Amino acid sequence: MDETGTRSGGRQRATLRTIAQATGLAITTVSRALAKDPRIAAQTRALVAEAARAQGYVPDRAAQRLRTGRTKVVQLLLSLDHEFLGFTRDLLGGLTDALQGTGYSVTLFPDVMHADRMTAVRTIVENRLGDGIVFNRTEPFDPRVRYLTEQGFPFVSHGRTEFTTPHPWVDYDNEAFARAAVARLAYKGRSRILMILPQDRFTFAQHLRYGLVAACRERGLTWETPEAVSLSTPATEVAAFLRQRLAAPDAPDGVVCVGEVAAIACLSAMADLHLHPGRQLDVVAKRASAIFDLLRPTVDTVFEDLWEAGRAMGRTLLRSMQGEAADALHVLQAPKIEFKTHP
Repeated sequence: MDETGTRSGGRQRATLRTIAQATGLAITTVSRALAKDPRIAAQTRALVAEAARAQGYVPDRAAQRLRTGRTKVVQLLLSLDHEFLGFTRDLLGGLTDALQGTGYSVTLFPDVMHADRMTAVRTIVENRLGDGIVFNRTEPFDPRVRYLTEQGFPFVSHGRTEFTTPHPWVDYDNEAFARAAVARLAYKGRSRILMILPQDRFTFAQHLRYGLVAACRERGLTWETPEAVSLSTPATEVAAFLRQRLAAPDAPDGVVCVGEVAAIACLSAMADLHLHPGRQLDVVAKRASAIFDLLRPTVDTVFEDLWEAGRAMGRTLLRSMQGEAADALHVLQAPKIEFKTHP
């Protein structure tokens, strides 16, 4: 691009001025129309939008930030370890879908679990790198929730906390999932249930444990939640642990897999030991993708809709940015059970 703003191919760079020239409108009118100002007639906004599209106009976010104090950016903090294949793709896809037409873009910010989790949040807030934050792997008394609430900075957590002060969240009903999984295994005659849990530091580990223990006690079943492995353990190590555990004289005869990676590790261990679902033991797995449609042998599954979770977080964040009360910004997703339920 040269000093006149002309691209190297000879085409002039689209600006508010070039759009104003093309439409015959004032620059201020064009600016307000692009900002979707309701004081500008809908017909005029449509005219400006079409001219901007035709010219390939890209907003100058730096100037926009100086003018409005807004970045039009949502920061998505994600941990690098996930129990589902395609976790980031689906969550990001749903979030982006919810923000379509709002002018907001999404930036990924790694949430490094072994580091200070507050560093990323403080960096975003103190340097005004976004207008809102979405994050997962929530803890019962998550310091990020406390800090953002005190700062009055819009956010949504994927997961609940135990704070008495309400805050915006979207969560999956993991207690209901655990109860449904145990009920299915009990219906199939299984009485010794094993579940590999997330690390205790995360709130959803408590929900899973409560659902497992309550459902087993109600049916007189035994249960175990091994401490040697968790959902954060590499899949090869989970498979090695299960090979040893499933070969023991007191081996479990029912396994609840909280994620796809754990389920694949479990099926691998079973194959190595020549064990088959429906014979020596049964498996119930939580899934979020179509991977189980391709796996043989098949196992019972419960679906967690991560795309819809992303959409719910996007919609909830927008409502939070508009000042809606936090106690109205709670979304609990019900498990989609993909087998016949039993009492």
